[in-house]
Amino acid sequence: MGKVEEFEELRPLLFSIAYRILGSVGEAEDAVQETWLRYDASTTRPVSAKAFLSATVTRIAIDVLRSARVRREEYVGPWLPEPLLDDPYEDPARAAELADSVSMAALLLLERLSPLERSVFVLREVFAFGFDEIAAAVGRSEAACRQLLVRARRHMHEGRPRFEADRQDRQELARRFFEALTQGDVDGLQSLLSADVQLVGDGGGKAPQLARAVTGAENVARLLATVYPLMARIDITCEPHEVNGQPGALFRDRDGKILHILALDTLDGQIQTIRAVINPDKLGHLGPVADAWAVDQEVKEARRTQ
Repeated sequence: MGKVEEFEELRPLLFSIAYRILGSVGEAEDAVQETWLRYDASTTRPVSAKAFLSATVTRIAIDVLRSARVRREEYVGPWLPEPLLDDPYEDPARAAELADSVSMAALLLLERLSPLERSVFVLREVFAFGFDEIAAAVGRSEAACRQLLVRARRHMHEGRPRFEADRQDRQELARRFFEALTQGDVDGLQSLLSADVQLVGDGGGKAPQLARAVTGAENVARLLATVYPLMARIDITCEPHEVNGQPGALFRDRDGKILHILALDTLDGQIQTIRAVINPDKLGHLGPVADAWAVDQEVKEARRTQ
């Protein structure tokens, strides 16, 4: 197998590692591309292409994450990961770990870890790498990596997200939610939301966004039931789709451009958290992006003429 074929076979794994470390599709793709450039420039063939490439993409991702943390501290409003509609890497033996680790709740929890802790946790807990491989990837001894994992596990287990176990139940709950949403059914929405549900929006200062998170079933239901029927009046459409392995939907304007994405955390038959990614910089990898400011003006006009 040539270098190109070897790399392309491992590309899904490399992207999945980088995305979980970075929480950004664009940055993960850049890290994978830089990995290829280094591999292609190497004059010697490693004993294990998987070990070499995984170590390389991990080191690149760690460097990117360190610089990204400064930008995130200056971010306008809540920061959410870039939405991922389909994880390219599949491993039936670790399907549950892969699905849970890519959820927005898990990625936000990973943000609490240092870049090294995050990388060790991802490589070990999600992808089951050996400590010898992890040590080579992060440039630490195996003993140090074990300590990093202990600390990472402690932080993660303190706030580990729990989700509706049955996929069919999740999908049915999401179907009822989006149906009530587009109909503006306040009571229907409220019956699907947990008492302490949170609605969080990420506009990054580049799109209309909530001033702060909205909390409580009644508050969230009334806000959603006010806004989304107006959006439907100006031909905004709702396209159900899994987002980061959890129920969600893409919203498009009348030209089919992506306006924003909603992702739902569900547990015990109720929706616990609703996350809206509105920042156009985080949606471009999904296709053409709508002008959220123009849509906002149309919604306001629709409200005035209602």
